[in-house]
Amino acid sequence: MTSPEIPETGITEGGTEGAFRDVLSKDHAKRGKPPVHFADMTDEERIAKATDLGLPKFRVKQLANHYYGHFDVNAAEFTDFPAAKREEAAAAFFPRLITEVTRQVADNGTTIKTLWRLFDGSLIESVLMRYPTRTTLCISSQVGCGMGCPFCATGQLGLTRNMSAGEILEQVRVAAKMMRDGEVAGGPGRLSNIVFMGMGEPMGNYRSVLSAVRQISALPPEGFGISARNITVSTVGVVSGIRKLAAEGLPVRLAVSLHAPSDELRDELVPMNKRFNTTAVLDAAHDYWLASKRRVSIEYALMRGINDQAEHARLLAKRLNHYGDDWAHVNPIPLNPIEGSKWTASKPEDEARFLEILHSAGITATLRDTRGQDIDGACGQLAAKER
Repeated sequence: MTSPEIPETGITEGGTEGAFRDVLSKDHAKRGKPPVHFADMTDEERIAKATDLGLPKFRVKQLANHYYGHFDVNAAEFTDFPAAKREEAAAAFFPRLITEVTRQVADNGTTIKTLWRLFDGSLIESVLMRYPTRTTLCISSQVGCGMGCPFCATGQLGLTRNMSAGEILEQVRVAAKMMRDGEVAGGPGRLSNIVFMGMGEPMGNYRSVLSAVRQISALPPEGFGISARNITVSTVGVVSGIRKLAAEGLPVRLAVSLHAPSDELRDELVPMNKRFNTTAVLDAAHDYWLASKRRVSIEYALMRGINDQAEHARLLAKRLNHYGDDWAHVNPIPLNPIEGSKWTASKPEDEARFLEILHSAGITATLRDTRGQDIDGACGQLAAKER
């Protein structure tokens, strides 16, 4: 990594040995870099590339209009582009970064989970979920994950590598095109929300994630025009990343995967807690609320008999209310268990009791809608099965 403030590998400072060692796959850091895509280039780099091809710089804006405005990379059909240069432009600006391996459809066609193969054979996943009033895409930012949470399918894969901004954005482009073209049950529509809750720890790939966020939220022809307020960046609690994101001044929502109200329990469920404990994480999250005025989502996967009892709910409420304002929205999530794992979903009555205790304490909380229960819904399950 380039500095303690910009974790570039997914390994936090001090995290290469002992209790903080990230779980790495055997292929970690042995991969080459993905091809440079239009979305990875600055304006100056795009113009320089166009010049190399003998194209005037206004052609770059045409390419941007096709990519961001029309979700199109098929340069062979760009009728406003010189026919003799289309193939060259496609190769130079739009190399294929993601290729569909398989697709699982659930919830009467309104949930589509796609397994993608990247240039080096790596596998990642994205999930498109259509609701009555919005359509959300859950995207991956790393190949695997180095955070090592034992109940998470992606965590069991280890971390292979970071994804480029282009690889991240291609997930968005394809989903936006699917919605526009009516490929999702319910007819043509618009992709409205993005959540960085797929494979990987977004703060471990900060530079590419931030570039992707800016391009997702900028208006065409600079980006896809999805409001930054409809983008959520999730983290297990990498405090340096939370504080850096707060300083960016972007109105994106922060989601913190807390999963336990005490250090003793969270040390077991989220190994990164030994690096950044619950107090440090909650302090940083509350500071994010103060800086952004966006309520922070507290993600809490409910696990039977482990973190879903009344005492856990009471302690969670106490920890959040310590800050004295309505700054957090808790999302208790029924666990989508990994096959053969000891970690399993809570009983419905325990889920209900957990919510009741939070509500009684004045905490805003909503039980997360569990999509994709009839497919490999938990992130990483499909990639693990393919492997």
